[in-house]
Amino acid sequence: MSQPIPRLGRTPSRLRMDGVPILSVMLASALPNLLPVIAQSPSMPPLGLLVFVGWRLLHHELWPLWIAAPLGAFDDVMSGNPLGTAIFLWSVVTLAAEMVDTRLFWRDYWHDWLIAIGASIFFLLGGLLIARISGSRAPVELILPQTLWSALLYPLIVRVIARMDRWRMMA
Repeated sequence: MSQPIPRLGRTPSRLRMDGVPILSVMLASALPNLLPVIAQSPSMPPLGLLVFVGWRLLHHELWPLWIAAPLGAFDDVMSGNPLGTAIFLWSVVTLAAEMVDTRLFWRDYWHDWLIAIGASIFFLLGGLLIARISGSRAPVELILPQTLWSALLYPLIVRVIARMDRWRMMA
């Protein structure tokens, strides 16, 4: 049985257009808690941030700047970080991405990859600094596996986001 061809002039539903990116970021923030992984030290990359940055770099007009605060709050709740860590750090990443968009005339895949890795390193170092302020003695080397996983998984995350975006835009 063949699939129906979308009619010309039809627009996708507003719920799909707005909900898919937000739900994908929320699912990515919750995914490390849903996976049955037991580790002595953190090894999972900040998936919520990587998906958030991926959507932001793919469609800079998709979200207002303030969306980083509620999505960061959800990430804080899901990751167990002190409340406000991801809210602040995701907001700074969003503002930095906005500044990069105004400064660069064009961007290619490598620019996006470097921006995402820079955002991931900034988030991990900022989270480590906030943990140290609250009394942790975690070494800086603790974030190296997370940084490496972030760099390796970002191309896959971008492909998944592109597929979701294609589905999101279908009528």
